[in-house]
Amino acid sequence: MNATTNFISNGLNSFTSTDLWSDEILALWAPIAAYWIYSTFWHFVMKAEIPYFEQYRIHTIGEMEKRNKVSFSRVLCMVSLQQIIQVILGLLVLHPVDPVKCALEQENSLQWWTGFFLSGKLIGLNLSFYLASVVYWIIIPIIQFVLAMIIMDAHQYFFHRLFHINKFLYKHIHSHHHRLYVPYAFGALYNHPIEGFLLDSVGAALAAELTRMSPRMSAIFFTFSTLKTVDDHCGYAVPWDPLQFLFGNNVQYHDIHHQSFGIKRNFSQPFFTFWDKLLRTEMSIKDVESRRAKSTSPNTTKKAS
Repeated sequence: MNATTNFISNGLNSFTSTDLWSDEILALWAPIAAYWIYSTFWHFVMKAEIPYFEQYRIHTIGEMEKRNKVSFSRVLCMVSLQQIIQVILGLLVLHPVDPVKCALEQENSLQWWTGFFLSGKLIGLNLSFYLASVVYWIIIPIIQFVLAMIIMDAHQYFFHRLFHINKFLYKHIHSHHHRLYVPYAFGALYNHPIEGFLLDSVGAALAAELTRMSPRMSAIFFTFSTLKTVDDHCGYAVPWDPLQFLFGNNVQYHDIHHQSFGIKRNFSQPFFTFWDKLLRTEMSIKDVESRRAKSTSPNTTKKAS
């Protein structure tokens, strides 16, 4: 009991003694702020029924009210609970970054890369240092970011699919999220707390840890992942939205998974679709359109009658 109390106390002390704008603390609250701000934007768009956005709406408000099996207030409460748990767990494992140690590591890395380029004896010191800076500040973070996206996708695909295959896990845990037959922005993080921890919190932390992201990069990655997840549930297929046209795994792709005909398809989230393609669990938008065309064709209607 004393050990547990000391562990929690140390976590809280590290939080209270750290700047709220420090990178490691930012990684805790920035994704939460992003969720509430971006979800509020899409919620306003949905409620205001702005004509420009209405042409891109996937489902009507009537469908949402009729088909969804959980109240809006319940969604907000469960999301808040998940985020509280997420922050508490983050505080417990938080290790404040030593700025002096961090600066020394940056200096050593820049010196190593400068020496690497100088070893070719083809360029001078200034250009070598410039290239070293480009590698350290741009190329390596980009590689880390992409690798983290791939790792998170793999983690979420296999856990997500497991939650569908296993009847117990689906009934008692994952079915919570599928009470939203018509997804909307605030419902993006509506999960059972166990699922929120295993899929979202562990997946993101694992991706950041395996790619050895800095606290600042982790904050950016966590925030971006949250924005992408909210966008995938926003309910609007907007052609100019970069989170949609840059990714095949977007709001339309994930909406298929929330429908009864696609619930065993499109497990990939939140970035790419290659796991669905590789393991043949993909249902594309064209597949859905073809399915609807067949169901409304004269021959199909005659057979049904």
